[in-house]
Amino acid sequence: MKKLKIGIIGCGNISSIYMENCQNFEHLELVACADLDVERAQSQATKFGIPKAYTVQELLDDSDIQLVINLTIPKAHAAVCIQALEAGKHVYTEKPLAVTREEGKQILETAKKHNLLVGSAPDTFLGAGIQTSIKLIEQGEIGVPIGASAFMISRGHEHWHPDPAFFYDIGGGPMFDMGPYYLTALVSLLGPIQRISGSTRISYPERIVSSEPKAGEKINVQTPTHISGVIDFASGAVGTITTSFDAMGGSSLPPIEIYGSEGTLLVPDPNTFGGPVKIRKKGEKEFIEVPLSYGYAQNSRGLGVADMANNILNGGTYRASGELAYHVLEAMHGFHDSSDQGSHYQMESTCKRPDSLDVEQEVSQ
Repeated sequence: MKKLKIGIIGCGNISSIYMENCQNFEHLELVACADLDVERAQSQATKFGIPKAYTVQELLDDSDIQLVINLTIPKAHAAVCIQALEAGKHVYTEKPLAVTREEGKQILETAKKHNLLVGSAPDTFLGAGIQTSIKLIEQGEIGVPIGASAFMISRGHEHWHPDPAFFYDIGGGPMFDMGPYYLTALVSLLGPIQRISGSTRISYPERIVSSEPKAGEKINVQTPTHISGVIDFASGAVGTITTSFDAMGGSSLPPIEIYGSEGTLLVPDPNTFGGPVKIRKKGEKEFIEVPLSYGYAQNSRGLGVADMANNILNGGTYRASGELAYHVLEAMHGFHDSSDQGSHYQMESTCKRPDSLDVEQEVSQ
């Protein structure tokens, strides 16, 4: 089997699951990792049996590496992606694609200039739960989709994350941290977004870290932490979304619901790959759980990389694309812009709704 040689830049909290999962796909070969902290890269290389621990520049200079997975903090996404593309390597980045729309465009333009591909997390929409939900919509099980609601409501990352400050910096907040999961799922379910309106606020200008090892440190909040918006999809469906780090008592609301002319679909948490998926058709008294019809119900981060690598090696299509990631990036800014300007935000970009994934045919493991 043909294999694509992969290198990972960024060996922080999220890197372990990528390092573990990438080695489970037969057509991926994880050959190196790098970090600004070389000792951290070496530690991860030893833990996961990765042949080489590099500085960032050493990884970029390695001509054998064909694709870079960028797991740096959001502020560094654009710079690292562009460096990798200029070095002749395809790029798959953690979400969001970039902090600003201008940076996102620059990434896509650089990739086009060098005839390279860009992919981006989240790839959770390729998991069993959301793919089963997509299949139900495509089969007409809820009729014509009319609307949707999405809720990501929590008390904030300072309660559990070991280094939470960047979640409250520009490019962070609940919309840029968690919004990519919800908006990517909604676009994969209902298609591209046409228009947005939003309202935002900073509820707590200062946060006190309670998680170790930085318990007691203060964080000055630089970005909105409670965002509510309305989404007009090009298909005609109308959705609502709320993302918040400000609900100190938590929430019992469902992650995503899709309302159709013939029924309602309960879509699982888009930050996970599995279920449950539930449906209640017109005239029925209760929701019924639907068996998952796809694989990858476990934590399969890296599935988007594998799908993209299959495209590089064999042609075809890939789903977690730069085009999709940029559309989501623009939408996230759109909520903030709408709130700041007191008007609707009209989307400039669009994207193709990602093809349904036939996991067994498209991504071998």
